[in-house]
Amino acid sequence: MLWRAPEVELFPLCAPNGISQIVWSPLAQGVLTGKYRPGQAPPPDSRAANSDMNVAMDLLMNDAVLEAVDRLRPIADQAGLSMAELALAWVLRRPELASAIVGDSRPEQVHANAKASGIQLTPDTLAAIEEALGDTPVKEPTLAPLARPGVTHSRTGGP
Repeated sequence: MLWRAPEVELFPLCAPNGISQIVWSPLAQGVLTGKYRPGQAPPPDSRAANSDMNVAMDLLMNDAVLEAVDRLRPIADQAGLSMAELALAWVLRRPELASAIVGDSRPEQVHANAKASGIQLTPDTLAAIEEALGDTPVKEPTLAPLARPGVTHSRTGGP
């Protein structure tokens, strides 16, 4: 929901060639679960509060993003969904996707996240999501967090 840069160039290139996508961190490292609130410190047991686990979260942990995510709460409530279910259902609606990689840390999260795979969002819900998020999502082609321009990969050894 928040990082849509691949949708602009990558999806249209891959789809006609039968190449699907796998989404990494569709819950934006927990931000889209609604556990982080604008103007408040992250919960002490959360990824954002753990310096070993919060790499690249600085792009997400600001009031503008957290306020946009808060605007999703009434949409999730109206649809009878948790914030995580709403976000995962939004991601999984795309036919170009093969899978989404979620980072569950507790068994109940696995079950809740798997439930989202069968949820169909209505056109009204999708429109409400777009309106709530506004200009917050990254929609233009841009480097992902921690990526470096000009980095290339070369084959080493072997034919």
